Amino acid sequence: MILRPPQASLASGTLWSLYSYGVLICIRCHDYRRQDLVLGAILYALVPCHLFVAYIIEYSAARSAQGVVGMRKKNETGTMTPEDETNAWAHDPTWRNIALAHGINASFCLLVTSFVVYSYIHHPLIGTICQVHAIIVWLKNCSYAFTNRDLRHAMLHPASPVTLPLLYSTCPYPKNITLGNLSYFWWAPTLVYQPVYPRSTDIRWGFIAKRLAEVAGLSVFIWLASAQYAAPVLRNSLNKMASLDIASIIERLMKLSTISLIIWLAGFFAIFQSALNALAEVMKFGDREFYTDWWNSPSVGTYWRTWNKPVTHFMRRHIYSPLVGRGWNSDLASAMVFVFSGLLHEVLVGIPTHNIIGVAFLGMVLQIPLIKGTLPLERMQGTNGKVIGNCIFWISFCLVGQPLAALLYFFAWQAKYGSHEEKEQEEEEPASMKRAKWKSIQQRLA
Repeated sequence: MILRPPQASLASGTLWSLYSYGVLICIRCHDYRRQDLVLGAILYALVPCHLFVAYIIEYSAARSAQGVVGMRKKNETGTMTPEDETNAWAHDPTWRNIALAHGINASFCLLVTSFVVYSYIHHPLIGTICQVHAIIVWLKNCSYAFTNRDLRHAMLHPASPVTLPLLYSTCPYPKNITLGNLSYFWWAPTLVYQPVYPRSTDIRWGFIAKRLAEVAGLSVFIWLASAQYAAPVLRNSLNKMASLDIASIIERLMKLSTISLIIWLAGFFAIFQSALNALAEVMKFGDREFYTDWWNSPSVGTYWRTWNKPVTHFMRRHIYSPLVGRGWNSDLASAMVFVFSGLLHEVLVGIPTHNIIGVAFLGMVLQIPLIKGTLPLERMQGTNGKVIGNCIFWISFCLVGQPLAALLYFFAWQAKYGSHEEKEQEEEEPASMKRAKWKSIQQRLA
């Protein structure tokens, strides 16, 4: 048995793909319509307008809050008791109307985009870009509303035991309600609103150029790998899916797991290491921990807490912590986070592919038992438990999660827009000649 280095194995797979399918790269072969580009551009331009609607709503709320504070200062008969103030806050229709306006504005942003993408944008990549942008703006809208609600509550209730971070004192509410402050949050690489962020002093343009070059190079690599390797594997899986050939489906999943992992890692590096750091440098954004060493995760839960820090901060700040603060059990609050995340994943994947089949939602919800199952391994003394937990994470990540979801959504797309009975590619030359050629290729790589 001859052992080959990983580079040889990768080259071997690449040559086999070229030999089996030929060169599948085609710059002009794009399955998109002019309407997709026009509507995508319109959505991308209009979605951020909802942030400025949120600014108008919050500006009105700040004026109302200043009026309440001014009336209290002029009150010569004394101040209300804390209980009366709390009741007044809970039943004052002004604050309920403000919350309702924020909710309608944020929801309208996501609903309109989802409707247009599902109904009128055929190309899944263009639809995905629109959905990602809309979800990011929706999350920023929600965080802007929630955080300013808390700041407004702290201003109206100075005797409240809730303490604000010292950093916020440099820009107290309502001085933070400005277009400049909101515009910075719009472009900052974070989903959690703060009146003030840690800032760097200079912009390193050479650093930005390197990061942008990485994004460009990795984007080309992802396109080449998807077209040359992933697409043929997916197409050749359709007839096996249609006939429920379990053994062949598992074999296709094993094939797909390799290229899907490579593409995912390239995309992860392009976004979290290159693009977000370039954007942070332009914005002089100081907090640049966008991820930690998730690849060493001793449990599935650790992976979800470390691979995407901006989303983790949002979930903890605006979903998990408020639920726990209201008396929810921590496990139940965590489950609610994954249910919410599952809904977002289904919106992100199901709507651009025009197939809301629940696979993305179910994939996120099924993480809950995996997290509970691997948590004892993380807490075990020594390294054995952590190694086992890390192995479980990688198996679920590589073999079950992404390739299976890609296969199911691709099958659903073909069932809706094309024939799922994929024709087998029959070579004109005999099988013995094919094996001989492939053996010669392997000998050159040895």
